[in-house]
Parts: sequence; C-alpha cells; structure tokens
Amino acid sequence: MSIWTALSDIDYRHAYVDAGGLRTRALQAGPEDGEHVVFLHGTTGHLEAFVRNIPDHARHYRCHAIDMLGHGYTAKPDRPGEIPAYVEHLMAYLDAVGAERAHLVGESLGGWVSAWAASERPERVASLQLLCMGGTKVNPAVMERLKTSTTAASLQDDIRLTRDRLRLLWAEWDEEFGDELTEVRYAIYHRPEFQKNLHNLLALQEAGRRERNLLLPDRMARITAPTLVVWGNKNPFGDVPEAQAIAAAIPGARLEIFPECGHWPQHEQAGRYNPLSLAFLAEAVRRP
Repeated sequence: MSIWTALSDIDYRHAYVDAGGLRTRALQAGPEDGEHVVFLHGTTGHLEAFVRNIPDHARHYRCHAIDMLGHGYTAKPDRPGEIPAYVEHLMAYLDAVGAERAHLVGESLGGWVSAWAASERPERVASLQLLCMGGTKVNPAVMERLKTSTTAASLQDDIRLTRDRLRLLWAEWDEEFGDELTEVRYAIYHRPEFQKNLHNLLALQEAGRRERNLLLPDRMARITAPTLVVWGNKNPFGDVPEAQAIAAAIPGARLEIFPECGHWPQHEQAGRYNPLSLAFLAEAVRRP
C-alpha cells in the first residue's frame, strides 16, 4: 500500500490555491456540491496525514486536506506561527474555494486552530473534530522534545532522524505507510525554505508565546459547533485526563478514546476513525 494506491479509487486534485495571497497546497476530492470538510494537520506536518481518511469521506463530502500556513509546500511568510495567523489563513482558504461554512477536522496543532476558529468565527464552522488536540497546556518537557526532535530531523541529513520524529506519533510503527511518509516528510524538512522558516513553525513551543495562544476554558466554552474529541490512550503528547478536560470545557462535546493508539488516531486506526467521523458528520449535517 502507498499514498498513491490509497487514493487510487477516487477522483482527486492536487492543487495550489491562492489563499489571501499565500500559495496554499491542497488535496481536494469529493462532489463539488457537497458540504465542505477541511482536514488540518499537526506541527510541522503536511496533508498526507489524512491519506487514509480522504477516500471514505470524499464519497459524501467535498474534502480539502491542506498544508497549513508555513507548512509543507504552502507559502512561508517570515513571522512566528501563532494561532490567529493560522485561523486567518484558514478563512482565506475557505473564501478562495467558496466555502461559506466547513466541517473542520484538526489533528494536534490543526485541532488547536480549528477550535480557535470555532470560538472566533462560529458562522464559518459547521462542526468540529479535535484529534489529540494541543494548545490547552504548557508542558515544557513535551515542548522541548518536539522542538529538539524536529530540529534534528530538519537540519541533519540522516533520514533516520525523520523516521524517529514520525515514530513519536504512533503507538506502533506503521509498516504499511511508515517508510513512504518518512520520505515525504524528509523531502519537506530538507527544503531550504522550510529550514529557514523552522523557527517560526516551532514558535508555539516557546512558553511565553504558547501561553498567550492557549485555548483556555472560557474560550472553549464559547464553541457552539457540534464537537467530537478523539484521543489515543497512548498519546505521547498528552494523557487521557487532558482529553477529558477538553470535552468537559466544550458544551455538548463527545469524547472517544481509542485503545492502543498514539497521536494520529485518524491514521493509526482509520478503520475505527472513518465510520465514527462519517456518522458524526451525518448527524451534524442533519442539525437545523
């Protein structure tokens, strides 16, 4: 199995979209008149995080997996990556593709951005899925591990360091996609423009900047979109009580804990996640 064969059954487009003047890489699939579902990856990630999810979702929805601001092959303005800037870029992308509202699926940093968007622009967010979402705590040990491992993988030529960075995301190494995703990420990490911009992508791993971007309970309490919180019980970046606190802070949120799962539940356990997500989306669509 490879990324290409995972997508081989669907009609999709690998596109570059002008989102507020920023060249933005996107994978688009599904009926053009379908409700929009936007998938957002984690810190220093890229849209390939959702290759196991797009095919099932594209049978029902207009799907967009994007490289977020400064990430992957998307444009890299020279400014620290803070949550309001990510939200601004997301809204510009929605405007560019003609999506008045979208269902947001955010993993890690992507969940942080999605939840912030739902609290600031509720009219644009039809529903919310938060997959091992970050942004509710300042944990120096986790932040240092993320910063150190990513910096080593980006600035040293040893592809094993990129594989080690990816291994942090999974409870068990992915024999099916792991080597290919390592090569994809290695190519991204070793682009000169990525390396030049790395300090901006890791800006939220600095305590002071992270604190002013935190998703505090009063902000999460403002979220009105139907919300599904998904967590792995072996998530290396946050234990289950963190997920429980997130779900408790968002009115009406539903929490699902995946057993034997790390930081990428949508990828590690796609067979469990995809039906759950599709059932949640169908219910959200039916809401008045």
